[in-house]
Amino acid sequence: MKITVLCGGTSTERDVSLTSGTLICKALKEKGHSVVLLDVYLGLQDVDMNTVFTLGENGLYKRAVVGEQIANIDEIRALRDNPNEFFGPNVINICKAADIVFMALHGENGENGKVQAAFDLMGIKYTGTGYEGSMIAMSKDLTRKMLIPRGVRMAKGLTITKEQVFDDVKMDLFVPAVVKPSNGGSSVGVTIATDMDELRAAVRNAREYDDTVVVEEYIRGREFSVGVMEGNALPIIEIIPKFGFYDYKNKYQAGMTDEICPANLNPFITTLMQKEAEKAYKALGLNVYARIDFMLSNLDNLPYCLEANTLPGMTPTSLLPQEARAAGIEYGDLCEKIIEISLRKYSGKVN
Repeated sequence: MKITVLCGGTSTERDVSLTSGTLICKALKEKGHSVVLLDVYLGLQDVDMNTVFTLGENGLYKRAVVGEQIANIDEIRALRDNPNEFFGPNVINICKAADIVFMALHGENGENGKVQAAFDLMGIKYTGTGYEGSMIAMSKDLTRKMLIPRGVRMAKGLTITKEQVFDDVKMDLFVPAVVKPSNGGSSVGVTIATDMDELRAAVRNAREYDDTVVVEEYIRGREFSVGVMEGNALPIIEIIPKFGFYDYKNKYQAGMTDEICPANLNPFITTLMQKEAEKAYKALGLNVYARIDFMLSNLDNLPYCLEANTLPGMTPTSLLPQEARAAGIEYGDLCEKIIEISLRKYSGKVN
């Protein structure tokens, strides 16, 4: 099969995407597929379409590792003659020539549905959820508006739009609180504020990444994640950062976080959390696969949904591959399974 693994881009999660893409490309080549790793923003110059699917990683990214800091996107934009055009040279042609595009993009213009919508219009097949579910799940504000009325338990919270001044917002909340950019991932721009001054500073910080900010009451407890494939939950993984919370550094630096899969939970909580994950997946209109994150509250011992990820990371420290392995699915088989389910999506036979 001819496969384009699409990665990179201009989001704050660029390096995570490059790492995911590199490992996916390697795994699919080992499975015997013809694969090219392609940066959606930088593209490829002077392409020979007869040999492009023999290029593998094409020198794009030789180290499958994510640094402690997010990528400098201004430096990436400076590499393009036309920086405001998202798709790089020959990207569309290479994607059209593939049997399917494996979406290894993360963050803005990767998980927000825009690329998916463009591909739908061009007749390009791709892995993962379509544009509508991607758009909703990318927005933490829209996610709350979809999940809470449908009975998925979430922390008490509110949204501060770009038109609102912090001091004018009625804050019917207690601190500590978690402040998040509405559209973003990998915990970039997320802060736990312990008093009102920290809360103001956290909102200012989050607005560096997005005009719309979500503020939620902080839930003290244990953190978990549940992968969902075709509507069915995988084994639960527990996330235990050694220092602080599960931020960008703790997510991607080896040894910073302990992960236990299957999680040490009693059967009742295990089933409850998996059912909540499946309910969230359905409520958001997702398909193929996703990952739903939870906090298990120390106060009432109930799971509270944090967010949904429609293109979960596939790096060496990522959670979904660990959950799949606990279900007996190794990394390369997981990549092929995602492709298999995604192709069924186009025949209308997938959840």
